[in-house]
Amino acid sequence: MEIDKIEKNKNRIIGKKVEYFKQIESTHTYAKTIANIKTNNGKIIIAENQTKGQGTKGANWHTGKEKNIAITIILNNKLHLENIQGITIKIAEIMKNVIKKLYNINLKIKKPNDLMLNNKKICGILTEISTIGEKINYMLISLGFNVNEEKFPEEIENIATSLKKEYNKEFKREDIIITFIEDLEMSICPFVDRYLSTNGQMK
Repeated sequence: MEIDKIEKNKNRIIGKKVEYFKQIESTHTYAKTIANIKTNNGKIIIAENQTKGQGTKGANWHTGKEKNIAITIILNNKLHLENIQGITIKIAEIMKNVIKKLYNINLKIKKPNDLMLNNKKICGILTEISTIGEKINYMLISLGFNVNEEKFPEEIENIATSLKKEYNKEFKREDIIITFIEDLEMSICPFVDRYLSTNGQMK
């Protein structure tokens, strides 16, 4: 994966810093260990493969190897609990619009946190909020998106799909990630107070 391409836009908060792993147990679990560090605001954890990918309600998420998208985004600055109601659905809508914009492919949202293609799951979203009283300590946004996977484990092969499996061609994972984080940053304003100083850092 071309990480330099993802980090290219230095004026962006989300994705300005990227930590990349060829293999990790879980981007979400790892992000929790560094989420309290204020300088990690907007940092993205990307993995080519997860050995214990985390889904909702403790479920495992199949990542594959160097074929799909496994990312976690850390947000830990100026978050307000009352402003992030419905954030998971908002994230699903953003990714749905990204795929429509890039490839003219229509995904469907299956509440509360899945995206579907031809009645099969193609993307799962996991959000987690850590609070201290009424103050949000950090929020993690994790996505698993099946891009170029051709063969799924037997237990999910009838319920999961990928862009390549449906359209029989390769898709650029970097293009999906870049467009998603750009659109997320533009759309997240109603949920997160973002005040940028002249040097592009969040106050």
